[in-house]
Amino acid sequence: MPTFDRERDLDASFTPLTRPLSLRETVLEQLRTAIITGRLAEGEVVSAPALGLTLGVSATPVREAMMDLAREGLVETLKNKGFRVTAMSESDLDDLAQIRLLLEPPVMRVVAGRIPEHELPALRLLADACLDAAERGDLEEYLRNDREFHALVLTYTGNAQLVELATSLRRRTRLYGIGSLSREGRLADSAREHLELIDLLSAGDGAGAEAVLCRHISHARTLWATGDDEA
Repeated sequence: MPTFDRERDLDASFTPLTRPLSLRETVLEQLRTAIITGRLAEGEVVSAPALGLTLGVSATPVREAMMDLAREGLVETLKNKGFRVTAMSESDLDDLAQIRLLLEPPVMRVVAGRIPEHELPALRLLADACLDAAERGDLEEYLRNDREFHALVLTYTGNAQLVELATSLRRRTRLYGIGSLSREGRLADSAREHLELIDLLSAGDGAGAEAVLCRHISHARTLWATGDDEA
């Protein structure tokens, strides 16, 4: 009589599900995306009631979302006025990119070969979601899945502090050129780098994975920031 590993068989037969967002989380993602991509400009002052009217929700989830964004450093509170989108200089963005390059790519050598085979589908699901969102021009979904993908990869270092710090830096990065890349159909090329990274990590190629992630993060100061590879 054949035997089987029930846990392994179940892992192979089910597709990981993406948890639906609450209203507060949906508002937070929309506002975060608007700031990161420049739809809400640096220095712009906004109020929760006005944003709520635009989004078709009450002021409460908007105010809660803006307080989260204030903790992330994307906005600052103004007494009796609302919130102002914080400005980031070119030097600030250079510093963020440099820190991310120092933190994330080198640890791919640690992660390579350590991801269990039955956990790879969850990574591929997020990578496919990024590619699908890029092809549809859904920047909000692209950025959310991109952030979740990289956080999941970093969990295999076993260092929760690293995951939290890297995710925080990713949230603060401004990507003002990503909208034009999406409209030109070029964002999908960057999204495919996620799939390349998974293949290298699953093959145990730490050096190759490090190189791909260096290139991927470097987009944040060139292609994604301005729409220009040579920026």
